[in-house]
Amino acid sequence: MSRARGLGAGPGRGWLLRLVIAFAFAQGAVSMARPAVSYRALALGADETAVGVIAGVYALLPLFAAVPLGRRTDHGRCAPLLPLGVVLISGGCALSGVVSSLPAMAAWSGVMGLGHLCFVIGAQSIVARQSAPAEQDRNFGHFTIGASLGQLGGPIAAGALISGESGALGRTSALALLVSAGVCAVALASLWRIEHRRTPGSRAMEQPAKVPVTTILGARGVPAGIFISMAVLSSTDILTAYLPVVGEHRGIAPATVGLLLSLRAAATIACRLVMTPMLRLLGRTALLTTSCLLAGLLCAGMVLPVPVPVLAVMLAALGFCLGAGQPLSMTTVVQAAPAEARSTALALRLTGNRLGQAAAPAAAGLIAGTAGAAAPFALLGVLLLAAAGLGLRGGRAPRASSVPPEPTPVRDREQDDSMPLADRNRS
Repeated sequence: MSRARGLGAGPGRGWLLRLVIAFAFAQGAVSMARPAVSYRALALGADETAVGVIAGVYALLPLFAAVPLGRRTDHGRCAPLLPLGVVLISGGCALSGVVSSLPAMAAWSGVMGLGHLCFVIGAQSIVARQSAPAEQDRNFGHFTIGASLGQLGGPIAAGALISGESGALGRTSALALLVSAGVCAVALASLWRIEHRRTPGSRAMEQPAKVPVTTILGARGVPAGIFISMAVLSSTDILTAYLPVVGEHRGIAPATVGLLLSLRAAATIACRLVMTPMLRLLGRTALLTTSCLLAGLLCAGMVLPVPVPVLAVMLAALGFCLGAGQPLSMTTVVQAAPAEARSTALALRLTGNRLGQAAAPAAAGLIAGTAGAAAPFALLGVLLLAAAGLGLRGGRAPRASSVPPEPTPVRDREQDDSMPLADRNRS
């Protein structure tokens, strides 16, 4: 069968479309909840530093859980992590909207982050297993479109629900968190027949000894992919958490802030839709380096008190530049890591992401408390410029020749594609 089939087209490919839909709802809930958490914390009396700490706790539990979950996924099924993640995200969102103390909000924000981690590890591992090497850039790009769709709709919904007029900020932000819990629950409707059946022979061959973490991190391309992913995600995360704070200081309404965040997400979707021709034109290393460099300059420029229309243009350009980093870093890590430890390598990448999400908001909170609400964007500029340097030096991962020649689950997918249609449907 042709490998040029589009997203969700043809037998055996509907799993990717369903995964994108589920990810869109799960990420939409998180993208709706994150600014709502910031606004609710402000309503409860939090300052900029406290907002940064709460945003950092979102990453604390995932920071310790990522590698064990990746180890489990390397030698087992991925799909069970998806509904578990949805339940934890929904619970974290709902309970963040019910509690009335800052420590409790931070705790339930951590549960939300753990749920997001479970979902993403399971989903990324499925994409890595069920995509041939030549399809990985495209399939990871399609997969992350789900995240961008969620990041597009979530802030708009949050901005429409949250109002700071007449002292309603606490009540309306709590409502937004409860609605986000319901949005996440919708993802459960798409989580069917996501993971292909694997043959008994392949299952036996997928039980090698654990690859040491040091070996995975020592593979050329893995550290660069992890740092680039951390820098890009930290930028998106701090932008989501701190643009509401900047808006409060500059007199920008919550609805306008929601539209600005969604504009950034729409530009990211546009980038991922045209990623294949950009890769043909520039190559992975040049695209990673250029996108991180431009994103760093744009982040640093957001420190300036520019008018809202100029800020909108800057956010659109920033969103486009940030669109390439996540899917390309996934492919970089997957292709550089040993074949039997790809889920663990993706989990290490997510550990780097969560480390950035824990440390960057806390650092941003300290910077904002002393140098102003917009100052954290200068920190993002530095991170992204460093990522551009790493992308130039080590972003090119080894290709298929460096991957051990043992059969991989991709071959199982090809075997499934060669089975009669009725047998595939039973899988």
